[in-house]
Amino acid sequence: MTQAPARLSPLPSGRIEERFEDKNPLYTEAEAFAEANRCLYCVDAPCIKACPTAIDIPTFIRKIATGQVKGAARTILTANLLGQSCGQACPVEVLCAGDCVYNAWGREPIAIGRLQRYAVEAALAKGPALFRAKPPTGRSAALVGAGPASIAAAGYLALEGHRAVIYERKAIPGGLNTLGIAPYKMKGHEALRELEWVLSLGDIELRTGVSVVEEATAPGEIAARDLLAEHDAVFLGLGLGDDARLGIPGEDGEGVVGATAFIERLKADPRLEVTGVRRAAVVGGGNTALDVAHELALLGIDVAIVYRRSEAEMSGYAHELEGARIAGARLIENRVPVEVVREGGRPVALRVAPADARREAPQGAAQAAEELVPADLVAVAIGQSRATRVALAFEGVALDARGRVVVDPATHRTGNPRVYSGGDCVNGGKEVVNAVAEAKIAARAMHEAMMQRAGGAAPEPAPQGS
Repeated sequence: MTQAPARLSPLPSGRIEERFEDKNPLYTEAEAFAEANRCLYCVDAPCIKACPTAIDIPTFIRKIATGQVKGAARTILTANLLGQSCGQACPVEVLCAGDCVYNAWGREPIAIGRLQRYAVEAALAKGPALFRAKPPTGRSAALVGAGPASIAAAGYLALEGHRAVIYERKAIPGGLNTLGIAPYKMKGHEALRELEWVLSLGDIELRTGVSVVEEATAPGEIAARDLLAEHDAVFLGLGLGDDARLGIPGEDGEGVVGATAFIERLKADPRLEVTGVRRAAVVGGGNTALDVAHELALLGIDVAIVYRRSEAEMSGYAHELEGARIAGARLIENRVPVEVVREGGRPVALRVAPADARREAPQGAAQAAEELVPADLVAVAIGQSRATRVALAFEGVALDARGRVVVDPATHRTGNPRVYSGGDCVNGGKEVVNAVAEAKIAARAMHEAMMQRAGGAAPEPAPQGS
């Protein structure tokens, strides 16, 4: 069964993310053709090995070069149903393009991400019916959370003929893709357009404003045991929780924000204003810190990134730091925040101290080494909590010492034989493409288990061409 793409409620206009220009604009047909013809179509294709979803990159690029854009899109989407967003948001510099053989020759690698985006968008613009779902099986799966992992898993299950129901507690679906990706990479409405296409692949229902809990006591809540009673299998695509806090004086109050919460408002809330912000301090050294610093700098704000270790020790990608620097952000290394300084209730500076001095020097000497980083806004990007409460509502589901859902890597099944999981709540916070890769594993295992219980065959799960 293939149906017309569903129409989701559009994001409101006036969002700050609308001000950002596209870092890598969509190729024209001529540009895509020229770039595709640079590819050497390597037999051993190191780019495929570097892709967590193992997209056959040389094949889809060859199809672009020969005018078979629909075939190129099928090649991509069979391996990765979120091929469009991954083409825009994937850190190709450290994945597929980073392993392109051209790098070893000192030449520009193939723009794999841009070609991937072009192929998917061009094909879907001509007609969304690229795949046909198998006949209904009578089986159903619940997917908790409407982020990339659940969306991909729902799509693969629907193509196998299963009913998939996605439960999302927020009003806006899409998770990281809609609300977390830097707007100079991908806008929220583009993520929703991709979600609409996935919803068209088969019998998929999206229920927003529904929280999965241990005991349902209020409208908009559903108990975990009721999900298991209503469905044959459950997939937990919970993502991550709230932003971590610094735990320093002055942190409470306006002007101090969690980085992911701020990015979400920037992408979805037209009421957010940054007109009164001239200087910002971003605390952290990961990719979220670099994203929010880059975004603030592009808005004309003077941005300082405060990191407790050296640049060489940052977990954020080097190319993301370079992009933030080009936009105007600067890095302050080996400093830890000790206080948000306020005047009249508003932040005016972030007091920082040398990381080593705080650990080793006497108290008086450490205080003497402190300095002020002027800031009207402080964005905290030092990690996120784990979304553990929902997972523990399902009997048999366990967490590891770092609060991640424990799964069998071969099937992504939890300790409950009918509950599976994938994405950030399992891997601790990786890329969208990793979430899709884990969703594929889980969807295959869920499909096989449901078919075995139904007494039917369990063929290899893969999208079927129309």
